Amino acid sequence: MNPPTIDHAPTQADAVVDWLTHGTRDERFIDNIFAEMCIRLQQAGIPLKRSTLHVLIHHPQWLGARFMWSDGMREAELARVDYDVRERSEYIGSPANEMQDGATEVRENLERDPSLGRKHALYDEMRAKGLTDYVAWPLYHTLGKRHLITFATDRAGGFDAAHVAALQSVLPVLALVSEIRVKNRLARTLLETYVGSHAGELILAGATRRGTGTTVRAAIMICDLRDFTKISDNWPRDDVIDLLNDYFDAMSEPIAKHGGEILKFIGDGLLAIFPLSQPNACANLLHAVTEARQAMAALNARNSATSRAPLNYGIGVHVGDVMYGNIGSMSRLDFTVIGPAVNMASRLEALTKQVGKPVLLSRDFAELVAREFELEHVGKYEVRGFSDPIELFAYPG
Repeated sequence: MNPPTIDHAPTQADAVVDWLTHGTRDERFIDNIFAEMCIRLQQAGIPLKRSTLHVLIHHPQWLGARFMWSDGMREAELARVDYDVRERSEYIGSPANEMQDGATEVRENLERDPSLGRKHALYDEMRAKGLTDYVAWPLYHTLGKRHLITFATDRAGGFDAAHVAALQSVLPVLALVSEIRVKNRLARTLLETYVGSHAGELILAGATRRGTGTTVRAAIMICDLRDFTKISDNWPRDDVIDLLNDYFDAMSEPIAKHGGEILKFIGDGLLAIFPLSQPNACANLLHAVTEARQAMAALNARNSATSRAPLNYGIGVHVGDVMYGNIGSMSRLDFTVIGPAVNMASRLEALTKQVGKPVLLSRDFAELVAREFELEHVGKYEVRGFSDPIELFAYPG
């Protein structure tokens, strides 16, 4: 359905439209623009008391976001919207529900007898706050994408025709301004989700040329799940996906909490680095390992209640220089780390099966944390790809 035709005759909001067009170029965040727009609409003589902007963002955890501004606020409040919101009473029968079903306007006179109007808790809440009129319109982005914007007033008699025309005149420019910010945020979110926050920032800054990169000294952690092939062959597909997600949650959240960056998930394994440019990077890595092991113990306890076998894993840890940058074909790149130090961490993870210790550290790494952590000397072992035996330590924490 096409957007409603908007009268472009002069309105009270012309100065606001001009500001949106020319005065927001240096503002990165749509919530700041939205709050400032509402304040400017008030200053233009429109009796605005409350406004909300609802955008679909398709974050891995969130379907969308709602920005709410009320009279007297300098900044908009942000609320994230869960994917299951459409099954809840707060959505069913709401203006957002009507817009999703194709409505091009929702207008509700809040002064009239409530029994004659729409039935939804939102309208009761607005009446209780003294609001008299409410209007909602879709905010159209390119390729048919529809978001939602709402306005409410406490003026006796509600918005008049001039107020409505002024509010409508703002929508086309706000749609353009908001789409740019939403897509920038989406690009940033996708990069953070798939390559990590640090790599994402580098890519957004222009580090996209194949073969470019930098040398980083870092602690490297590689983790792998044991017997995953057997699990994936014997378990239902959805159960396998749930298991992997639970396992990666247990491992990943402590890594992020302690300043590490997960560069990739490789099947049932993960690769993370803790750059030594961060204070206490090596100690932070072991703190993350401690919490990850505690989370895995809790996960195994939950799984045992449903007769699932415990999940076993191996973790290899080393420290050294890695090349951090773009590697791949001309049309498909991966932003990752490579180098002998990464290979060593991978070999130590594989040795955990042979040694019977779930966490193995190289001597180079152990020397950096030996004063703070109790380590177990395991001995020297031949490591594939390296000429000399490697002295290993286990971390029981």
